[in-house]
Amino acid sequence: MTPEERELKIEQYGAGFALLEETLQAIPRQAWQFRPAPTEWSIHEIIIHIADSEANAALRARLLAAEPGRALMAYDQDKWAVELNYHQQDVDDALQLTKYARLTTYKWLKTLPEAVFEHSALHPEYDKPYTFNLWLNIYAGHIPGHVEQIKNNYALYQQRT
Repeated sequence: MTPEERELKIEQYGAGFALLEETLQAIPRQAWQFRPAPTEWSIHEIIIHIADSEANAALRARLLAAEPGRALMAYDQDKWAVELNYHQQDVDDALQLTKYARLTTYKWLKTLPEAVFEHSALHPEYDKPYTFNLWLNIYAGHIPGHVEQIKNNYALYQQRT
């Protein structure tokens, strides 16, 4: 990834929370509990997942920067949604966690020297080294991907009500 491409990815990463917030403002809260299918997440569950993911992502980024070569933790996101009872968790708290995890990590990313983005770690879900550039690609697109899922959920909600 070139420095210019990286800067675009960092800016995309930094804009993630605003995109999520803008999307959610257009959707009434009663629609947040709707599940398109029994095994699919509601908007509420997606919000909680994003918060958990952001907490993990912030830690992974810091481990990549400070301790390259070490093992990173994987987790089963679907199991977390059930076992951590996502529907009982507070979405407003989750949104605050997401906002500040993103903001602090975004500001920190902008201070990193180029060499740090070549650091890698061991991730149990990847055969190849998990590089900082890979991390950036994944998390720059994480919230936008879930925004599309949220919009699709809401469209299905509107069709069924």
